[in-house]
Amino acid sequence: MLMALAGMSLAFLPASGKADILVFAAASLKEAIDAAAADFGKSGEERVVVSYAASSVLAKQIENGAPADLFISADLEWMDYLAARKLIDTSSRANLAGNRLVLIAPAASTAAMAIGPGFAIDGLLGRGRLAIADPDHVPAGRYARAALERLGVWSTVARKLAPAENVRTALLFVARGEAPLGVVYRTDALAEKAVRIVDTFPEDSHPPILYPAALVAGTAKPGAGAFLASLKSAKGQATFARFGFTRAE
Repeated sequence: MLMALAGMSLAFLPASGKADILVFAAASLKEAIDAAAADFGKSGEERVVVSYAASSVLAKQIENGAPADLFISADLEWMDYLAARKLIDTSSRANLAGNRLVLIAPAASTAAMAIGPGFAIDGLLGRGRLAIADPDHVPAGRYARAALERLGVWSTVARKLAPAENVRTALLFVARGEAPLGVVYRTDALAEKAVRIVDTFPEDSHPPILYPAALVAGTAKPGAGAFLASLKSAKGQATFARFGFTRAE
């Protein structure tokens, strides 16, 4: 099972003789969770091992028996999916952070566009494609579709999509110049120098972007609860803010 996990990242921490904490986290959280895990280890706690992928992929892996200790999703629905199957400890559930949705272009692009009802994204795309995470399964893609539908332009771009397995892959499509535009989280855009933000989607154009976390029922090690507590602490919240996340409302 572990060999199949996508985006595995190790936060190398002092050896403590305790079992590693395995965290399944949405791909858009990589920089913030890596930094938080490193801080957690400075006190001599267990090593944190993180698998990053789309929330949908991670939730399905947990459903299929992957031995995760802590799950951090990029939306409420995939956490609800596991809760309905009694696969998380609901008493531990908490929203850790929020985010914004942005339209991006390659850093060298001169594309300019103010996002609003009926905005001419189709014309800006031309013959190119719009990079977004898979809108049928991945939270970032669902938020993107919701925003484009609310603004009345989804029908103009639905046949021009470059769907990606997760939001970081959509980001790479734009960073590499394979797509002239993309819709990603603001934190993704801030983490990649090869793209720039064209504009930010109105907050009311899509459901609130929240990152819920919960211990996995039956498998979570005691250290996972301590790591979750550190993410909720003032220091943990400052780490999220440093990487561009907003506070969970």
